[in-house]
Amino acid sequence: MQVLIIEDEPLGVERLEIQLKEIDPFIQIIGITESIQSSVTWLEQHAPPDLIFMDIELADGQSFEIFRKVIVTSPVIFTTSYDEYALQAFKVNSIDYLLKPIKKEELRHSIQKFRQLKQLYGQGPSLDIEKLVIGLKQQQPKEYRSRFLVKQGQRYVSVEVAEIAYFYVEERLTFFKTWNKIRYVVDYSLDELEKMLSQEDFNRINKSFIVHIKAIAHIHSYFHGKLKLELSPSLDKEVLVSRESATSFKRWMGK
Repeated sequence: MQVLIIEDEPLGVERLEIQLKEIDPFIQIIGITESIQSSVTWLEQHAPPDLIFMDIELADGQSFEIFRKVIVTSPVIFTTSYDEYALQAFKVNSIDYLLKPIKKEELRHSIQKFRQLKQLYGQGPSLDIEKLVIGLKQQQPKEYRSRFLVKQGQRYVSVEVAEIAYFYVEERLTFFKTWNKIRYVVDYSLDELEKMLSQEDFNRINKSFIVHIKAIAHIHSYFHGKLKLELSPSLDKEVLVSRESATSFKRWMGK
């Protein structure tokens, strides 16, 4: 296996080299770069390695910039001291994500994961990156929003998603109401919120509402195959599920 290391800390490079050799003495480190520009130059001038270990914070910026400057076809294992980059890392060809200081057993697990994926999605020395990325996306758990920062008078408060009964649109503003009946304005559209919330708990019942399953107090039949909902906490608005959405809504309620 041929490996490229992108890392700007000499001690980090040395530690990773030692661990890789201990895990598999046949791993060949064919290149070491320490910046965005040197990495781009190396990738332009060499055949793609089997695997890249890439530190996120480099001396001249974040290594995500490399992907904007050159096509990277090799799978990547990211390394960093900061776990806040995990989600962004998996948007590119990431096999895994290791926090520094890298533990040998975690590194061994990442190497095993790479080899398993190669067996599943690639034949020979090269990988089918498109299939690999699809496989990675299927394996990664969906991350949902856990809280929102909203304004209350002259101050900001953080509200846990678990405290929210439903979201709705009124006069071009998006609001949510908590279980204890407090209303807040939130700076997202319902389209954006729909992607942030667990579909197990929340349902976009129409163009104006996203509701938590426990906020649905009663369901009534309505004209033309529609459904009428009573929400808790109550809201002085008519809440309808369209005929087209009624079947999927009933399926969601019956899970």
